[in-house]
Amino acid sequence: MHILEIPSFFPPYGGEFCLEQSKALQQLGHEVRILSRVQLGITKGWKDYLFLPYTMGVETMDGVEVWRDFQRGIPKVVRPNVDRWLKGVLNLSEEYFRQYGYPDVIHAHCVKWAGRAAMLIAQHHRIPYVITEHLPSMIYEEEFRRASLGQWEIPLLREALEKADRVVVVSEELVDELAPYFGKRYSHQVVSNMIDTRFFHYAKRQPSDTFRFCAIGNFIPRKGYDILAGAFRRLKSQGVNASLTLVGPDTDSASCRRLYANIPDVRFVGTTDKVGVRDILYSADALVLPTRSESQGLVLLEAMSTGIPVITTDVVPQSVRQHDGCVTVPTEDAVSLSHAMVRLISEHFSSEHISSAISESYSPHIIGNQLQQLFFSLLERQVKQ
Repeated sequence: MHILEIPSFFPPYGGEFCLEQSKALQQLGHEVRILSRVQLGITKGWKDYLFLPYTMGVETMDGVEVWRDFQRGIPKVVRPNVDRWLKGVLNLSEEYFRQYGYPDVIHAHCVKWAGRAAMLIAQHHRIPYVITEHLPSMIYEEEFRRASLGQWEIPLLREALEKADRVVVVSEELVDELAPYFGKRYSHQVVSNMIDTRFFHYAKRQPSDTFRFCAIGNFIPRKGYDILAGAFRRLKSQGVNASLTLVGPDTDSASCRRLYANIPDVRFVGTTDKVGVRDILYSADALVLPTRSESQGLVLLEAMSTGIPVITTDVVPQSVRQHDGCVTVPTEDAVSLSHAMVRLISEHFSSEHISSAISESYSPHIIGNQLQQLFFSLLERQVKQ
């Protein structure tokens, strides 16, 4: 099967889930390539804006062929930027088809805006397309609360979802979360994001007299670092022998350090790579993430895959919460979070059982097979028509 992947986001701005799914499908014997157009923002990183290539290039990333194109965004000019992005993706697709022919299926990652591009390409060439939606409702809420944008964006995105041959959501709860914007008039199926269970594999921890918590995620309001600060401050005031390591973009910033000022045993790591994240997990006894909104929470699954329990909030999908290693508390509740952290220190979890359960549900082979079966079913339906 020939699969063309189109991500809404790609490095240097995220989108690793597209590459991981492409690798899994390729390992199952399929012909898979990625067509990536990234809009660069000068405020996000002026060096990337100035020095990344100005012409389309083809490279191999982890064994997957990637067509990479960069668009220089015009600050505060949203709709023309979107129109340019869509036109650029359509032009890239035509060049791709001339070289490789038409794919059997187009797989877009996130409706905004790869899903819209996939719809336009599919309409012109009569190719089935699937949209996988990864983004939590809070991300859309932050943008659509600006009515001038939402008034023109939402109908375009809703149409792309409704015309898709299938919409893949990473959790069942995400359909209801996004319904205020996109409705539910589309055919959907739940397929989780995958994690690299071979990389985030089980490892026995070295014993420590201090219970070692870690938190991994961007230092942004959605992740609830302020709630964690209140909970850990309360925990330390009770004399609990515990430490906390903060990992992720801006967790070593001045604003993060101010938030945790005068709280002992807190370490600020900041941005690190995949190996660094795993090293942190292997030196921790538990992960804590008091998130306010989460479509799935891959870092929770990665932590459990290495064999440690996690504490998070009840906004995390039931598919994650059902695992024995996942403890949940209400959102916005630092007191409940501190109580859960204290309880976790004295509870016993089977680390190997936690790790094994995650591998059986979220490994690349498992998720790749689910996507493969979905794509095959769409092609069979097309033949019958």
